[in-house]
This record gives sequence, structure tokens and C-alpha cells, in this order.
Amino acid sequence: MTPTEAAAVEALQDHAALWSMGEIRASEVVDAACDALVAGLDTPGLRILAACTRAEADYDIHDLLPAALAELGLTFYPVASEAGQEAAARSLARHMLAGELTPREFTFRIHQRYGHRLPLTKRLAALDDEYDILEYGDRTVDQLDAEVTAEARRLAAHP
Repeated sequence: MTPTEAAAVEALQDHAALWSMGEIRASEVVDAACDALVAGLDTPGLRILAACTRAEADYDIHDLLPAALAELGLTFYPVASEAGQEAAARSLARHMLAGELTPREFTFRIHQRYGHRLPLTKRLAALDDEYDILEYGDRTVDQLDAEVTAEARRLAAHP
């Protein structure tokens, strides 16, 4: 697999996990499927998924996504599953590390979506709480951002 194809596979897997957890819209998964085709991946299910219109995506993705992922050897995470939540959290960590989210936005989204109940992200939820009381403590924003970044690296590297 070429580096371009590998990046497209990772992006499609991330989008699928984020969609399963309600983080993104179905049309964004369709866009990732189109990008995967352009990158050189080609399976029947991927072609069908990529052909969905924005209006069709919300209705058809439930049936099309599992098959398209299976053809590529990727994982479909059932809606609201713990494994899916962990995959979505790892995806958000990669987005933060890529500069698409600030550390504060990252912890807020994790805390808002999973609270303190997901073991993999408990520390991030606690760090989000620390942002809220930053003015009353002795830590700086830079120190907190550095700790969030380290936690994001840990998540992104998690298998």
C-alpha cells in the first residue's frame, strides 16, 4: 500500500469512528470515501458509498459503511460502543496533534462527549476541568496545554 493509500485508509477509518460516535455527519464519511477512491483504493462497497449524495448519506450510510470498511479490512464500530468511543477519542487526538483543534477545544469535546466515564479519556476530562479553574490555581495555560498534548500523543499512539 502506498503512503497516499495508507493515509486515505486511516482517514476513512477515523471518519467512520467519528460518525459512529456522532462527532461528524454522514456526508463527511462519504467525502472520505471519495478521497480514498482518488487515492487509489477501489472496492465495490467503497464506490457505492462514495456515490451517495449528501441527502442519501444520512439514510444509506448505516447499510453501506460496514460493507465498505470490511472490504478494506477496516473496523466498523457500532454506534455508541466503547471501542468506537475510544477510536473516536484517538482520532480527535490526532486532529489536535495536526493543529486542527486547540488543546482546550480537544479536552472540551472529549469531556462533553464522554464525561469522566470512559477510562481511556478520564485524564483529559480532568484536564478540561482544570482549564475551568485555571485562574484560581498556580498552573499556566502553557503548562496545561503541554500536559494535554502529551496525553493526546499517548492516545494517538494507543493501538
